[in-house]
Amino acid sequence: MPEDLVDRLRRIELFAGLDDEQLHWLASVGEPVTLADGEPLFEDGQLAEHFYVLLSGELLITKTFEDRVEVVARHTADAAARATALPGTEPDKPTAAHQFTGELPMLAGGGYVARGAAVGHTELLAYDRDTFVEMIGRCPQVCRVMLPVLAWRIKSYEVQASRRAMLDGLGTLAAGLAHELNNPAAAVVRAATELRESVAELASSAEGWGRLATEQECAHLKELTARVRTRATTPDPFDAVDAADEITDVLADHGVPQADQLGPILAENGVEPEEVTELAGHVRNCALPAAIGSLAYSLQADALVADIGEASGRIAMLVRDTKSYTNLNRAPERAVDLTEGIEATLAMHANKLTEIRVCRAYSPDVPPVSAYPSELNQVWSNLVDNAVDAMNGRGVLRVSTRLEDGYAVVEIRDDGCGVPADALEYLFQPFFTTKDIGKGTGLGLHLSHGIVTVRHRGTISVCSIPGDTRFTVRLPAG
Repeated sequence: MPEDLVDRLRRIELFAGLDDEQLHWLASVGEPVTLADGEPLFEDGQLAEHFYVLLSGELLITKTFEDRVEVVARHTADAAARATALPGTEPDKPTAAHQFTGELPMLAGGGYVARGAAVGHTELLAYDRDTFVEMIGRCPQVCRVMLPVLAWRIKSYEVQASRRAMLDGLGTLAAGLAHELNNPAAAVVRAATELRESVAELASSAEGWGRLATEQECAHLKELTARVRTRATTPDPFDAVDAADEITDVLADHGVPQADQLGPILAENGVEPEEVTELAGHVRNCALPAAIGSLAYSLQADALVADIGEASGRIAMLVRDTKSYTNLNRAPERAVDLTEGIEATLAMHANKLTEIRVCRAYSPDVPPVSAYPSELNQVWSNLVDNAVDAMNGRGVLRVSTRLEDGYAVVEIRDDGCGVPADALEYLFQPFFTTKDIGKGTGLGLHLSHGIVTVRHRGTISVCSIPGDTRFTVRLPAG
């Protein structure tokens, strides 16, 4: 056995304090691995079979999310290279964390949580699972180094996942807002354009009407206009088409110009053919075109203003929901209306719910709870996202609240494929995911569990069979 390998192991912090016998054993059972630049050591999701000790070179740890690749970590064997690394890339990273990798999946079971590839010529020693377990037994001193590194890595991954969740949340917020704002914004633009044209036509008609109309004719038109406005009903589209044809014929019979244009406007705004005939009987032919124009364009202007008001109200409601979701200008901890937060979350995810029927059952006796609203909204977002994924974007999402034994209970339920029975007990563990590679971090439910149990002193549980998965969150109501 080359003595230089034993000397190299002796300089690795993980093995500091081991005696020569232990170091010789480690050197003899380790499998040498040599990688060229860019060559992968392991793939994300691959079953973990080895624990690796980095002897020379560098490892780049990356993870693919959707269609983007993010750098998770960079392990460098060269102490000088570590000293010149960009500050802040991995703050507070222990030196020993550069020198080995793969301990987390070896201890927890399962697969690697990211992809590892060589940067430049890289040398490692690989220890299989049985040897890794034997290493801990033969060399218990390694645990003093390994466990703090393991804790740091989990915390680091959680911080990255929280930051990514925030960015994903902002992306969801932006996409949801863009989707939801598109229709009311387009409606405002359309109505404003038509209103400009309608007001111009109204001004022209009003000028002619004011010059030609008698006092009695003015009174009759005023009464008819008020009558139509008082009805304030939107006619059935099919009835409006028939009424438009009849009104157009009446106007044409009386020689009113632009009868084809004015007839549909009058019909769409609730004027009946008999009322046009009545108006024609009370207004002289010379003034009738101005009277019809004034009536049609004033009613159209009213309708367009109402459209703008309705669309603007929708925009205002979206702004309100956004503020509720993000909790802008509010104290971090306050009395929270759970229904308000859930509804704001659903509004922000509306573009994902287009083919999902949302059934709500909110109990009126659930009081506000003392909570961090933005954090709870992140929990609701995670649960809704998981439900949407489980249903492949199509199904029934049931959201309910109730008061139970002094706890406010929120239940989010979907009719998707369900969670395998053997996976249920691991759902809230870090890095465990049932999603395909690149579709999840394995930390969403883990972070949600921490938010509910640690930050809010509550509980979160799950039960699942195919077609019925329920996540239940219980928060102290007192």
